Amino acid sequence: MNRTSIITLVVLGAILVYFLTFGAEGTRKLQAGFYRVMSPFLSSGSGIKKQLTSVSTGLQTLEELEKDNASLKVENRSLKATNQALRDVEHEVNRLRRALAYRERALFRLVPAEVIARDSSTWWRTISINRGKADGIEPDQAVVTDEGVVGKTATVGDNITIVLLISDENCKVACSIEGSREQGIVSGERVTGSITPMLDLNFLSKQANLNPSAKVYTSGVGGVFPSGLLVGTIQSFRVRELDSQARVTPAVDLSHLEDVFVVTGRK
Repeated sequence: MNRTSIITLVVLGAILVYFLTFGAEGTRKLQAGFYRVMSPFLSSGSGIKKQLTSVSTGLQTLEELEKDNASLKVENRSLKATNQALRDVEHEVNRLRRALAYRERALFRLVPAEVIARDSSTWWRTISINRGKADGIEPDQAVVTDEGVVGKTATVGDNITIVLLISDENCKVACSIEGSREQGIVSGERVTGSITPMLDLNFLSKQANLNPSAKVYTSGVGGVFPSGLLVGTIQSFRVRELDSQARVTPAVDLSHLEDVFVVTGRK
């Protein structure tokens, strides 16, 4: 055994003998002194434990809040989608209600039809509807909505009909102007792209004095369009060399056609 080991054993033995010489009272005093020395560290450890527990609880609460927030976001999106669907249904119901009311009060026999096709190259010229000869449709019959004139039937098949829109330059409509004895012919204009076409009201007299925003109605001349159907509203007016011309805004939004009526005669 080396010298270091012998010294260590002697020191440990001396310490052991020293503690054995303490009585009960001495042992208690020693314990009390030990606890006084260690109490700050014990208190600090307890505080750290409490802080760790508090942090853990806080992290758990934040996680729960995050989950609740995500759940609320999903619910909000669902409510928005439901709200939009309800607005769409309301719009559809109101549109059908207006169409039904127009059909009931109209003086004409009206065959309802749905727009089923529209070619982008002829967007402002023609539409296709799901009615034809089997439904009593014939060429050169007026096509309308509750808002006004859409156009006239052109090519008629058994179950499909091509409608020439009033915005096409080949669709001619005899018209009269509200608050005036003036009469003329409305026709469309050739346009390209997404430009919304206007209507030209030609063959007015040079003395015509038309009020801005005056309504333009079908006059019944020509036999295709019954009299009294709204065509549009005058936007501008100019005098030419031999006659006058007015620019007319169509009464019907021709870019958003869904359902139309074909006029097959009077009731």
